[in-house]
Amino acid sequence: MTSRRVGLLGGAFNPPHDGHLKLARLALEHLELDELRFIPTALSPHKPDPGGPAGPVRLRLLERLLEAADGPFRIETLELARGGRSYTVDTLEDLAAREPGSGWILIMGSDQLPGLSHWHRAPRIFQLASVAISPRPGTRLDDLAVPGLRPADQWSGRPGERVWLPPTDLDLASTALRGRLAADPSADPGGLPPQVLAAIRSENLYR
Repeated sequence: MTSRRVGLLGGAFNPPHDGHLKLARLALEHLELDELRFIPTALSPHKPDPGGPAGPVRLRLLERLLEAADGPFRIETLELARGGRSYTVDTLEDLAAREPGSGWILIMGSDQLPGLSHWHRAPRIFQLASVAISPRPGTRLDDLAVPGLRPADQWSGRPGERVWLPPTDLDLASTALRGRLAADPSADPGGLPPQVLAAIRSENLYR
C-alpha cells in the first residue's frame, strides 16, 4: 500500500501558463493527491528543441507561476540536474529509489496519449506509475488502448492504471504563446499569470 499519492506534471514549461496550473488543480481535486510536482525537462525527447530560455530561466518562470498558487505544489528538478534528454522512465526510477512506498501518477493532456506506448521503455514506465489524462481541444477523445495500462474509473494508488480527468477548458499552448510574445512584446498574449508575464518582460524573453 502506498504511503503518499504524488502527481507528476512534466514539460518544458516554455513558458509556463494558466493551462498548466489548471491541469495541476484538476489533478489535485480528482486524484486525491498528497502532492503535485512540476518537473521541467532539460531537453524533451518527444519534440524538437524550440529554442528559447535555458533550463534555469524556465525554472525561474515556473517558480513565478506557483507563487500565488494554493495547494501542495512543488518543483522537482531531477531532470534539469541530470541534463541531456529527459526520459520519464529515468525520472521515475530515480524517484522510486529515493522515495519507496510512494504512488506515482503522470498528468498529461490527451494529445500525448497516442504516442505514449512509444515512449522510451514504456513498459517500465507503466510498472512504476499510472497515467491521468485530460482531454485537449481538437484532439480525439477515443478511448485508446495503451498496452501496459488498464482503464480505471478512479486511481487506486497503484501503477499501471489509466484514468481520465476533466478538460481544462483552456485552449492554451506554449508554442502559440511564444509566437504572440515575439510578435508584440508589449501586448498581453493572454493565458499568462501577471507574475510570469512580468518576469518575461523584465528578462526580455521570447523576443
